[in-house]
Amino acid sequence: MVKRSSKKGQKIQKARRVEIKVDGKKRSPKEQKGIRKFFWRLKVKIQSAWRKLQDFRAQHIHLHKSFKRSYREDYARPTKTPGLLSHAMLTFKQIFKHWRTFGLLLVLMTGLYITLVGLMSEEFYSQMQDTVESTNAELAQGELGSFAKAGLLLISTITTGGLDTGMGDVQTVFMILLFLMIWLVVIFLLRHFLAGEKPKLRDGLYNAFAPLFSTLLIFILVFVQCIPIMLVVITYSAAVMTNFLATPFYALVYFIFAALMILLSCYLLSSSLIALIAVTAPGLYPMKAVLAASDMMAGRRVKCIIRLIYLIIVVVLIYIIVMLPVILLDMWLKGMINWLKNWPIVPFFLLVVTCFVFIYLATYLYLYYRWLLEQEN
Repeated sequence: MVKRSSKKGQKIQKARRVEIKVDGKKRSPKEQKGIRKFFWRLKVKIQSAWRKLQDFRAQHIHLHKSFKRSYREDYARPTKTPGLLSHAMLTFKQIFKHWRTFGLLLVLMTGLYITLVGLMSEEFYSQMQDTVESTNAELAQGELGSFAKAGLLLISTITTGGLDTGMGDVQTVFMILLFLMIWLVVIFLLRHFLAGEKPKLRDGLYNAFAPLFSTLLIFILVFVQCIPIMLVVITYSAAVMTNFLATPFYALVYFIFAALMILLSCYLLSSSLIALIAVTAPGLYPMKAVLAASDMMAGRRVKCIIRLIYLIIVVVLIYIIVMLPVILLDMWLKGMINWLKNWPIVPFFLLVVTCFVFIYLATYLYLYYRWLLEQEN
């Protein structure tokens, strides 16, 4: 009996010695037990979350590790894809191979843009033409040829895409939705064409809009990733107005800042553009599409950026090859026939070329995505 009572007394003394003080108040053994239980549960949850994070990272590709040197043989991921010129030509070949389907889509999209968004007015185009003429008379003493004038007009109007320049909020929403429509329909049709099927345009119009909301979410992510570039544009205009760049040191600092911001956006956008295609796959959620695209582009971002730059060059060439003859013909005809002066010939063809460029852009990126996907599998 003495032995038992001594053990009980030792337990009581031990509990008194380890009493926890919170806010200057002593806690009873029961309260101490509850506090210990709370911290034990918190520890278990942290360990569980850390294990889930490790499992999540293990499922995705990580070519570089923090505070460890990376060797080229560890992160290099060669790609067996056609060259830049072959990629551009294969895109044209894929479009013209199914010219009836894509031609109907081009006609439909042009009509919808004219109806819902509006065509650039001939009056606005005439104002641009008058500006070029006055610039020619004042600065070049009338020595600019017709080809140079057509080039200046093309540069002035290419940013409008042939659309109404005074668009309201509703027209802007319609413009974005129609662009998404072209994007989704083209990818749907290409997926079935490359699978050996023969879908019609109505199949794409009826079935391609299931991932519309997911695509919009990815577009929001793309907009957020473009913020560094927007920041560069805003700060550049402010720096020019305040003569901040007049000092060589400040100009160098700003150049480094702008280069880092542009590189950051390019790094992020290289995988998000692929995610815009991946998210159109049936049953794929936006976040999974972003992660899958990031894994696919790991170690290949520089190659992807080079292809995007080449895509921009091809688009510029399309505008030059198609629109320069149209502008020259428009200038010649309206100089001879007065009643053609109110006809929006150049804005109409500019809109047609812009819709074709959207189709070409979607086809170009989808083919690159398919080549990478086949290599992954």
